[in-house]
Amino acid sequence: MIPVTTFQNQRVALFGLGGSGLSTAKALAAGGADVRVWDDAPNRVAAAREAGLATVDLAKADWFGFAALVLAPGVPLTHPVPHWTVDKARDAGLEILGDVELFFREHRRVCPESPVIAITGTNGKSTTTALIAHLLKDLGFDTQMGGNIGVPVLDLEPFAPARHYVIECSSYQIDLAASIDPTIGIHMNLSPDHLDRHGTMENYAAIKERLVAGAKAAIVGVDDRLSSAIADRLELASKPVCRIAGERELPDGVYAKDGQIFEAYDGTQHPVAKLAGIDSLRGDHNGQNAAAAFAALRALNVAPDRIAGALKTFPGLNHRMQVIARSGRLMFINDSKATNADAAARALASFERIYWIAGGRAKEGGIAALDEYWPRIAKAYLIGEAAETFAQTLEGHVPAVLSGTLDLAIQQAVADAKADSADEIAILLSPACASFDQYPNFELRGAAFADAVHRILDKTTSQEVA
Repeated sequence: MIPVTTFQNQRVALFGLGGSGLSTAKALAAGGADVRVWDDAPNRVAAAREAGLATVDLAKADWFGFAALVLAPGVPLTHPVPHWTVDKARDAGLEILGDVELFFREHRRVCPESPVIAITGTNGKSTTTALIAHLLKDLGFDTQMGGNIGVPVLDLEPFAPARHYVIECSSYQIDLAASIDPTIGIHMNLSPDHLDRHGTMENYAAIKERLVAGAKAAIVGVDDRLSSAIADRLELASKPVCRIAGERELPDGVYAKDGQIFEAYDGTQHPVAKLAGIDSLRGDHNGQNAAAAFAALRALNVAPDRIAGALKTFPGLNHRMQVIARSGRLMFINDSKATNADAAARALASFERIYWIAGGRAKEGGIAALDEYWPRIAKAYLIGEAAETFAQTLEGHVPAVLSGTLDLAIQQAVADAKADSADEIAILLSPACASFDQYPNFELRGAAFADAVHRILDKTTSQEVA
């Protein structure tokens, strides 16, 4: 745990007692703050009491007695409407902040020399975070990874001068982190997402930009127009910025092309690492992820050949283009983390012959933007609330069936794929949807996919043996 001492001997209100909220309350208490916590869910309040935290019904509290409101990232700050605690805090003139802001305040106060690499973007940030952490660990660095991935940021080990922190930051977290200032800030890309929480694409982009604007060194993906504009603004402000790309050649920066990573400066390109043959870094999108990770370690003065060697050992990220099984010509790919069309596009672009499982709770825009990938899809198996809508989009372009459930979709896809004569076939779960209609989160959806695949393969093997 990282004890938060910046509110020592002050009374703080905290709302939202999920994983990161409970972690934040404990870190504040450990740092000497008088924390009063609450949540709309009675079971979470009860869990906080059992953990020894002081619970107060904030709806009835005297807000002028608090120094600040600490808000869990899942609680609305602005859209669709501010949470009632936000209104009360503003009426009392209190600052409103979250766990990532507390982390950076503590970092500046306790150990500003420890390197912090923070990553954001619509897609690819989790893989990039995991990849950077893997590279650092593989090369012998003392490394902590957390934030929006895995471990809540304040549950990481305390600051130490040589300890490296690799932090994934969601837009929700950045929105509550006014003074975010990583050693290295990485912005991957932008596409429409979370607009229900940020109102407009412009607001969403501006929040993402804060992370790199406050960084001592910025690494910015330029494969999309909005992100490229961020890089331009940073350069105009005389901020150190390295551009990265996974889809095009750059005159200066780091980019991936034809299964290699290149470093470019003064218009000269230098091949520095090979990605071909690394299953966990397959596809253009992973080229951008690898370019970002390479640029980050170069900013830490790690030699290119050492980075190139460590890339080969990356196992990949669970639920993101994860090869969970192979059976003859069939590859089973768990891409459950693809909760929007742009994320699914990255998987669809990575395979030539696809039996595609898609659907769930649709996000704005559906899957119409994926039309360039229709020729790669042999058949689609549609599940969840979006099934009928997706079927209408695919009609006349891609054969599709309304499978309804994940188990049935996998069974149908395997039966059809076995009759296909292609040399390599991907049975791909890349839903382009949130999971919440059938599963509490994308992790459980991905785990259900993996379990069902292994059951089918185990049954097939036993039948063949018999």
